[in-house]
Amino acid sequence: MQLKKQVVGGGFLVEDLEHDDVVTPEDFTDEQRMFAETAKDFLENEVLPKDEQIESLDYELTVELLRKAGEVGLLGADIPEAYGGLELDKVSSSVIAEVLSKASSLSLTMGAHTGIGTLPIVFFGTKKQKEKYLPDLATGAKIAAYCLTEPSSGSDSLGAKASAALSDDGEHYVLNGTKQFITNAAFADIFIVYAKIEGEGFSTFIVEKEYEGVSIGPEEKKMGIKGSSTCPLILEGVKVPKENLLGEAGRGHVIAFNILNIGRYKLGIGCLGAAKESISLSAKYANERKQFGKSISSFPLVGKKLAEMNMATYVLESMVYRTAGLIEQGLQGLDQDAEDAGLQYAKGISEYALECSINKVFGSEVLDFVADEGVQIHGGYGFIQEYKIERIYRDSRINRIFEGTNEINRLLIPATLMRKALKGQLPIIQQAQALQGELMQMMPGQTFEGVLGEEEHLLQMAKKIFLMCSGLAVQKYQEKLEQEQEVVSHLSDIVIQIFALESALLRTKKRVEKLGEERNQLAVCMTKVYSHEAMDRLDGFAKEILTHIESGDVLRTQLSMLKKLTRKSSLPTIELKRHIAAKVIEAEKYVV
Repeated sequence: MQLKKQVVGGGFLVEDLEHDDVVTPEDFTDEQRMFAETAKDFLENEVLPKDEQIESLDYELTVELLRKAGEVGLLGADIPEAYGGLELDKVSSSVIAEVLSKASSLSLTMGAHTGIGTLPIVFFGTKKQKEKYLPDLATGAKIAAYCLTEPSSGSDSLGAKASAALSDDGEHYVLNGTKQFITNAAFADIFIVYAKIEGEGFSTFIVEKEYEGVSIGPEEKKMGIKGSSTCPLILEGVKVPKENLLGEAGRGHVIAFNILNIGRYKLGIGCLGAAKESISLSAKYANERKQFGKSISSFPLVGKKLAEMNMATYVLESMVYRTAGLIEQGLQGLDQDAEDAGLQYAKGISEYALECSINKVFGSEVLDFVADEGVQIHGGYGFIQEYKIERIYRDSRINRIFEGTNEINRLLIPATLMRKALKGQLPIIQQAQALQGELMQMMPGQTFEGVLGEEEHLLQMAKKIFLMCSGLAVQKYQEKLEQEQEVVSHLSDIVIQIFALESALLRTKKRVEKLGEERNQLAVCMTKVYSHEAMDRLDGFAKEILTHIESGDVLRTQLSMLKKLTRKSSLPTIELKRHIAAKVIEAEKYVV
């Protein structure tokens, strides 16, 4: 689907969008649904029957399955046709990733290969590098791994100690150092490695397994994702041909950060698939499990859990496909063989860095919530390995650490916004300044039109809450704001809730316009409940920020303004959640 207009990253905070400005699952084409079916067939015929072997860390089987995936095109979705791939749009590759998330550890293995392992070459490689490596990566003849983290540097990736020095003859870079927690390390053939040239120029290299001095450390014994390989990569005097420098020397951070952005939004997609599976497992179990003479699904508190699991997943689904559409828009029309292709790709991806971080944080926390509630519904059996919900629960925990911890991403979101505001790309400062006078004149009491009229109003108020709190925080702390991490984190949470609320609202409005309200009662119901509960959360975040910033009469005035912004009607949430639960219990799966 072509978006109606060019959407600026972060622009959702300062402008009104229409439902044609977002991509939703309802926009999937027949071709995209066909790719989903191809992935589903591979999953059901090749992967799930061998699930236990994969979880026991059978390297040989994992590599065999990766090559089979390559044969049916599942590894080449993001690789250009000129280099053996399918060159699909980002929505199509997202659909594939969501389906394959049910493959548990193998989905992580494939994701690391197709995403952070392959995309650095797709986006930033020279024509020769693409010709040499991409055809084998598309088929699975070669497996890729991404090597950024080190024993002493996790979130502080630029603090890496791995070194690179140009050889005396100028033909090689000599690499030394250790990379930690490398997914696919045990059987990867190609490593994307970050190291500092002469201790300063953070740079990226394509390293082959066969190079002398490359060795792999022992497997880590992990809490979850046990069927994926996670080992250290050790580099001892490794001579890497100078033509294997990826991108420009000293500009490795451009590659690292933008590949992490892609990894963040794709992580959100994986969380979506796992959340849907958790709902299905839990609803089926709740219908089968009898206590006190009846199915536990008939108990309202179990139904409440299923309703909230389904609602959070609906919102997440709305967000991740919206983001996939944005990234597709940002990368459309780029000349992949141009001399400045890497810079073009970096610009297109970084435009939506904010949205990628939002997806990562929200998606990982939704899955943790859904998996946790799934275990609770299963009761004691949820603690037993025979039931897959136990594995989903363990596997989900890493997502809040992967691709930059959620804490780091929460700090990045406001920082990214402020950077864009100072560059004049977003009128946040101007709108925040204009808001104070508007708030003083706001009058109580409003009427709303349309099926989601009040929810549209709440969205507008949520944006004003962000402008109010961010404006006061910047005014109070100025350049020292980044030191007030609790305030920054709460500002980030407000932004995340706004994006979530708006994504669900625009999607539901699109559904209602296309099929009518009667056929979309469930989507309308979920959007109403989520919107009202999101406002309660925003109220809590804003009160903490204001109470930290202000005091006395000034605080009382600000809290009075906040009360105007958070005013809403009473919603019969118990009744509405019972309606959602009934649909989930009847279908025994995620429903819309």
